[in-house]
Amino acid sequence: MSMTRREFARLLGMAGAAGMLPVTGFAAKKQPSDLYEVPKSGNVRLLHMTDCHAQLLPVYFREPNVNLGIGQAYGQAPHLVGGKLLNHFGIAPGSLEAHAFTYLNFGDAASRYGKVGGFAHLKTLVNRLRESYGAENTLLLDGGDTWQGSGTAFKTRGMDMVKATNELGVDIMTGHWEFTYHQEEILNNIKAFNGEFLANNIYVTEDALFDGADEYVHDEDSGHVFKPYTIREMGGARIAVIGQAFPRTKIANPARFIPDWTFDIYDDEMQELVDQIRAEESVDAVIVISHNGMDVDIAMASRVSGIDVILGGHTHDGMPAPTVVKNNAGQTLVCNVGSNGKFLGVMDLDVRNGKVNGYNYRLLPVFSEILPADPAMAKLIDDIRAPYQDWLSEELAVADEVMFRRGNFNGTFDQVICNALMEQNDAQISLSPGFRWGTSVLEGQKVTMEHVLDQTCLTYPETYVRPMKGSELKLILEDVADNIFNPEPYLQSGGDMVRVGGFDYVCDPMQPIGKRITEMRLDNGELIEPNKSYTVSGWATVGAKSDGPIIWDVVAAHLRDKQVARIDKLNTPILKNVADNPGIAGYEKMA
Repeated sequence: MSMTRREFARLLGMAGAAGMLPVTGFAAKKQPSDLYEVPKSGNVRLLHMTDCHAQLLPVYFREPNVNLGIGQAYGQAPHLVGGKLLNHFGIAPGSLEAHAFTYLNFGDAASRYGKVGGFAHLKTLVNRLRESYGAENTLLLDGGDTWQGSGTAFKTRGMDMVKATNELGVDIMTGHWEFTYHQEEILNNIKAFNGEFLANNIYVTEDALFDGADEYVHDEDSGHVFKPYTIREMGGARIAVIGQAFPRTKIANPARFIPDWTFDIYDDEMQELVDQIRAEESVDAVIVISHNGMDVDIAMASRVSGIDVILGGHTHDGMPAPTVVKNNAGQTLVCNVGSNGKFLGVMDLDVRNGKVNGYNYRLLPVFSEILPADPAMAKLIDDIRAPYQDWLSEELAVADEVMFRRGNFNGTFDQVICNALMEQNDAQISLSPGFRWGTSVLEGQKVTMEHVLDQTCLTYPETYVRPMKGSELKLILEDVADNIFNPEPYLQSGGDMVRVGGFDYVCDPMQPIGKRITEMRLDNGELIEPNKSYTVSGWATVGAKSDGPIIWDVVAAHLRDKQVARIDKLNTPILKNVADNPGIAGYEKMA
């Protein structure tokens, strides 16, 4: 049962004692009793959101209990979970903040504190933070993954989120899943967006330029498809904001949707641009709004000098404090603000005389039970959802336990998807992508079609069934594991391990590629043989389009048949050499 507003207000009064202190580069200030009272400091305020994945309404979202850091990332943010995260950031166990930032006691805490996020509640918070500081000195930046992740986004091709971000007042954004629509749709959405869409690392191909694609290219001489940066004057300072889109879009997602554009990290070009801006634009600070993923942002901050702040996204890491990265020009602050509209980052900067002299940072959880809904945004959301309400609200089953996705290896909702693929498509084995988006369902709640869409709704949702040799299965698992556990951040893609159904395996993340995955066994204990063929079902192919039924229809049919969302077995690997890793807790299968 959700708490009353009086109970919530009492808890907020205790928040200061629970460790909810601002991370500061200024002199210490008295901690406010109101969670959402952010003292004014400096002369520039940056509000940062990212990875909302089209979640217009409040949701439940369970943080991971497995987020392993390998190599230099071992024991470092963001690769801390549970109690280790609380200790690192000085957060009291059992507090409001502990629930916001960790998976600990999730079911009970979520029932008590209520849902998080929701654009109508986020709008109220954004308005409050702008008005208290001065709207003319405030920017709202969106790190992307905004137009994808819900049924309404799919039906409107992302235009629902363009309307919502316009109402929210987003000033600047970059992207990733935005590029899983077709080029023309992306350009139409950007045209309708009231803010600026920035991307320094997206170029047009030579073939496309030759064929006349210059009509949608920002700069034909440089080849930039989009504007790479913008200059804003605020608080008596000149602030440069650079956009960095997800660099591996055409590897992780279908290249066929965006054939004329190329993506990469391009940190040499980033360094050139930062140097150029500082030499020619007389700026006082350089900010990057990034969708690299936090490990890549940290690496870039160490290799590219002259960036003051990187406001990052992609890896869904809700970090209570910035990571301070040293480089040739001094230091760069790297922030990441989680996902699903659950958090809003507030960075106040003291920017004077060509440099950042201090900062205050707060990562605010957006609790929908304490922040009232903004009426105009609430009406817009109702209007957006109205044509699809019957589809979204169909009740399919009852959750027998907490249904969640987030974590390096498997989640209970992922297992439902894998089981549905096997049972509905008569397959021995199933594979499901390790996406980090997807909301949670509490035990005893109805699982609706909207919940299924939250887990599966993308623009290439077709399923497949085909024979696959054991050697092919191992190759897939090894390739994905290398994207996650490669000690070189620039070779990571930022997702989680492919989810599997019908078999288990042993994984040693510390090994090099080709040696991380061993002992793959079917659920009956039979060893998967390299040269033997197995019937495999999966979905979301990034190459050629599959011809099977849509994944959400497959999962919905499975849940209708079962009436109860129950997991008899969770197909997670036996892990080696990570028992002492601070990025894992509550995981039973250790070698």
